[in-house]
Formats: sequence, structure tokens, C-alpha cells
Amino acid sequence: MLQEPQGRDAGLQRRVRLGHLIPFLFSLVLAACAGPQYAPAPASLGDVDYNYHIGPSDVVNVIVWRNPELSMSVPVRPDGKITTPLIDDLPALGKTPSELERDMEKALVKYIRDPVVTIVVTNFVGPTSEQVRVIGEAAKPQILPFRKDMTVLDVMIQAGGLTDFADGNAARIFRVADGGKIYSVRLRDLIKGGDITANVAMRPGDILIIPQSWF
Repeated sequence: MLQEPQGRDAGLQRRVRLGHLIPFLFSLVLAACAGPQYAPAPASLGDVDYNYHIGPSDVVNVIVWRNPELSMSVPVRPDGKITTPLIDDLPALGKTPSELERDMEKALVKYIRDPVVTIVVTNFVGPTSEQVRVIGEAAKPQILPFRKDMTVLDVMIQAGGLTDFADGNAARIFRVADGGKIYSVRLRDLIKGGDITANVAMRPGDILIIPQSWF
């Protein structure tokens, strides 16, 4: 029967086995930290047809032609409705300014002849479905109103950049418009390295996720 080595030889063999084990364990840790791989986010989305839709907490300036007593600035309530003289609880959430204009004209026709309404949005928040969210290791995680031609660089400027603990090149975009598809983005290369090729287009409803670095 074989006997275990004793003394210095046994210690040497244990160190040799440990020396082979440490790189193996380290590779497992790196693989776990890397997580799943995602396709890079598209750098450009072409000419996206985007129209602004009114959201809760927006402020709309209502102008009724030749009726200054009916013209005023009103906030959109949290329930998505507005109230103006002669009109109670008119839904505004999710409508374009033009759509709201037509709805107000239909409501006012019972009181004045041939009403002409103009809506000017003066405080932009937008509906929840079109807001861009930044979570994780951004200096200022926040919710931003989407605007046409918005890029991830625009988002990071408003979010104050990355924290010292961010793993910027492991950041991801959760894209609601693509059915919840996840894309990778290289924020560290973009912000720290100035690699403008890492800048990508954003879509309404995008969620930018910035994980913490393990090292």
C-alpha cells in the first residue's frame, strides 16, 4: 500500500498542487465576474420617427384664440389629466400637443364658436414609457426625459459620469423598444478614454445599467 509522503516532501507536493489550483480558481472568478455577453448597442438607429408625448408633471400653456380668459398655464396632474375653465378632467397623458389641441377644441365647441386652441409644453418630463433611466454606478442616477437624437454620452453628461467603483465597460442597455433586449456599451472607453466610437444612440424607454467593478 502506498504511503503519503512525510515531512518536507509532503509540504512540497501540497504547495505544487496549490500552485496549480490557484490559477484555476482565479479563472473561475474572472468567468463569473464577466457574466453573459451581449451584442454591442447599435451606434446609430437611423432617422427615428419621434413625436413628443405629454407626461405627468409636464406643464402645458393653453392658448385659446380670441378668448384670453380661457388661456392659461396648467400642470398635468399625476393621474394624467388637466383642468381648465369650462373643461374638467381632460386626459392629456400620452398625447401629442396637437392631439390635445383637437380634444380641447371638441370640448369647447359647446361653449364658444369655432374654438382654436394652441398647446405649448413648457416643462418637459414625458410619459414613463419614454423616459430614460440611469441606475447603478453613475455619479447621479436619475430619470431623464428622452429627446430626439439622444446618445449615451448625453445621458452620462447629465448623470455626472461614472463613480470610482463603476465597471464602465460592463454597462448594459435594457431596451424596451426591442422587447427587452439587452445590449453592451463601453462607457469607460467613451468617458475615460475619449473613444467616440463607443458612443451609441438611445431609444425612448431605455434603461442604462452600470454595474460595480469587482476589482
